[in-house]
Amino acid sequence: MSKGRDRMIYRRDDGKWVNKRNDSKRPSSLHDTQGDAVDSAHDMLQNQGGGELIIKGLDGKIRSKDTIAPGNDPFPPRDTEN
Repeated sequence: MSKGRDRMIYRRDDGKWVNKRNDSKRPSSLHDTQGDAVDSAHDMLQNQGGGELIIKGLDGKIRSKDTIAPGNDPFPPRDTEN
């Protein structure tokens, strides 16, 4: 799996939720809600061949990580979240 396809969701100081590829300096998209940002990142990862989706909460700490197919997670945990 290419680390360049991995995406992170986080909230900016202005309240917008960012969908950003980890190897990019600029956001791929901005959203009013975290859910919209997650949906956008999920769709982009599926279309780009999979990868990791990392979601940060309001406190800036990682809240969730998910491998989006067809990503290759070497130690896939049982998914209790989705």
